[in-house]
Amino acid sequence: MTDIRRLLAENMKIHRKSLGLSQAKFAEKIDTASNYIALIETGKRFPTPQMIERIALALKIDTPDLFSVEKPKSLVLKGIHKQIITELDQILTNLQDEAGE
Repeated sequence: MTDIRRLLAENMKIHRKSLGLSQAKFAEKIDTASNYIALIETGKRFPTPQMIERIALALKIDTPDLFSVEKPKSLVLKGIHKQIITELDQILTNLQDEAGE
């Protein structure tokens, strides 16, 4: 897969997931087939310029962001937040287990 295809595939997937959209729901949102979304996200197909614009619009990002090598800070922070919550849940579970013994 070429770098531009890989960037598009990764960024599209990251942004789609950050909006909580499945491939099917995203495809519906941009009026295309879900298997086409899967093909783009695996780098097997490359969309037309018009489709790239529709994708960016649906993802609520600027079109160049689909080809950025830097991950958006908001998504990085969201990942860190999720990790902290997971670790806190584990700590609380351990404390409850210890208190119950």
